[in-house]
Amino acid sequence: MPRPLGELEDSVMTRVWKWNRPVTVREVLEDLQQERSIAYTTVMTVLDNLHQKGWVRREAEGRAYRYEAVSTRAAYAAALMNEAWSQSDNPAAALVAFFGMMSEEQREALSDAMRIVQGPENPGNPANPANPGGAEREAER
Repeated sequence: MPRPLGELEDSVMTRVWKWNRPVTVREVLEDLQQERSIAYTTVMTVLDNLHQKGWVRREAEGRAYRYEAVSTRAAYAAALMNEAWSQSDNPAAALVAFFGMMSEEQREALSDAMRIVQGPENPGNPANPANPGGAEREAER
């Protein structure tokens, strides 16, 4: 797990992830300049650092590069959560505390994710027809 992104790295990666295509330093610069004053060389250095850290790959285009994300923002968030969870001396308590912080919408997203991971063929999945009463228990949640 690479270390968490810094504030400027995150701002740059947010754009790379959002656009989901190879980007130039100039494109990222122009978008960032709508929020803050920043130099071309600063953005170029951040993208070079992100490349060195393995967050982006780059391909030469003339005298410049086009940068593309190596993985998704979802994968990055998952890695951060996994790293934080694995650092706990009591992972179960950490999960209980984390779930307690979640909004209803986040808990629903978690429930949906668990159903996807378990798949319909899993006997413990409430959506599995071989799990009598599973759909009723699910509806009660």
